[in-house]
Amino acid sequence: MKSEVLFEITKDNLETGLRGYPVGYCPTSTVDPQKGLFYMGHPISELAGWSPEEVIYLLMHRKAGSALEVKSYFSRLASYGTLKQETVEAILQLPKQGHPMKLFSAALLIVGMFENERNYHLACEHVIAKIPQVVALVINHHAGWGKTPPPNPQLGYMENFTAMVNVPGKNPKLLGEAFKLFNVLHYDHGGGNLSTFVGKAVASGLEDMYGSLAASMCALAGSRHGKANQDCLEFIREVLKEVGENATAAKVEKLIRGRLADEKLVFGFGHAVLRFEDPRATVMYDYLKKHFASHPLVKIGLLLRSEGSKVLSENQKISDPHPNVDAISGAMLVTAGFDYPEYFTVLFGLSRAVGIARQIVYERLEARQGKGTPIVRPKYFYSGP
Repeated sequence: MKSEVLFEITKDNLETGLRGYPVGYCPTSTVDPQKGLFYMGHPISELAGWSPEEVIYLLMHRKAGSALEVKSYFSRLASYGTLKQETVEAILQLPKQGHPMKLFSAALLIVGMFENERNYHLACEHVIAKIPQVVALVINHHAGWGKTPPPNPQLGYMENFTAMVNVPGKNPKLLGEAFKLFNVLHYDHGGGNLSTFVGKAVASGLEDMYGSLAASMCALAGSRHGKANQDCLEFIREVLKEVGENATAAKVEKLIRGRLADEKLVFGFGHAVLRFEDPRATVMYDYLKKHFASHPLVKIGLLLRSEGSKVLSENQKISDPHPNVDAISGAMLVTAGFDYPEYFTVLFGLSRAVGIARQIVYERLEARQGKGTPIVRPKYFYSGP
């Protein structure tokens, strides 16, 4: 029986970043253009009310767990959730120059050197258990916030992370709630986003889990991917400075039209797959309206949401004129007390590593009746003389 022919490749299909080309299966999540992100069939708007432990269990086991199952699973993970002292010391020797995402990628390689587990399934569990401490170490070291406390297995997953990050003057409850929401919303996003695809491609050569994730974080670090939330926050602040926190919708609309006329970017809108407002953004907007409606960044962010969509919708060439998750995620972190944009992408990586690691397990151990996928090797046509 011949395989179904999905489409014919033409010259116009080349050098397009593989956008839209099916290459495999994603066992954890899907992004529907009209309905948004789903983890294991559950819409992200529903999962936003789940704990990180419950959502991670869902992704790892491909089914929801009972309270007892989730507790038992994370009790086991906690048994190997503390980094070795030599691992910690090596991470603390990393230079502080440059963007912290570079330190994060290097730290993952260091963990792989000292604490590698060649079995991808077990390595995935180790990543989930260890990565909160890795990220806390990287942030505290880079920021100069002092010694990182050891993990506390008595705390919840993100409560533990919040306790380890020495944010000056933090309100643990307020910051922990924002971290938890940000974490759950960013675990996974289909199989073809750049960081996930890169990690799986590297693992297809049988690189270990930590090396594959380090490559993923390098992919995530770029402004077209994970750094977008940092750029969007800077944009909101720029608008706030120009129009003031008591600006009217008309004034924000005028600013947007002026930027477009001057061929300047309007950050935080559009998505490669979605054709309506990103449900993850909707969850964050609702959270901010409930808890921080009077905050200047939130007031401007909400005006940009309404006026930006209105103006961009007038251009028929724009397929998605609505806010994406990056439009407001940075503002949410700031209002909760984490006004350190250089670490936003690291927090993104803390979350996304969970989904990437799970997808690597699928492609290495479960795909093709357990044979795993072959090494990634696309065809390129020669175009020289």
